[in-house]
Amino acid sequence: MPCRRQFLKAVPLAMAGGFAVIAPLVGETAHAATLGEQDPQAQKLGYKADTASVDSKKYPKHTNTQTCANCQLYQGDKGSAAGGCVLFGDKEVTSGGWCSAWEQG
Repeated sequence: MPCRRQFLKAVPLAMAGGFAVIAPLVGETAHAATLGEQDPQAQKLGYKADTASVDSKKYPKHTNTQTCANCQLYQGDKGSAAGGCVLFGDKEVTSGGWCSAWEQG
């Protein structure tokens, strides 16, 4: 009959094996959707996926050096193509994008 000590040694190994099976599945479904320019909140904030396509007449203070990647609200990794933004919840913005809430980071 196995003793309690043997059982407790086996539990971490069994759990690790279970996580190895589940982790890839979780990772596949955890990707955030990319924010589209037609999204209602994106339109309210004048979001553009490419900062060069921002209407300079509508947003005269915008410059092409202002991008999501150098905004204080951007949560993506440095050098990434896209990342999270505090304003858009679970949707990712492009690092080269821009919106009217841009704030120097």
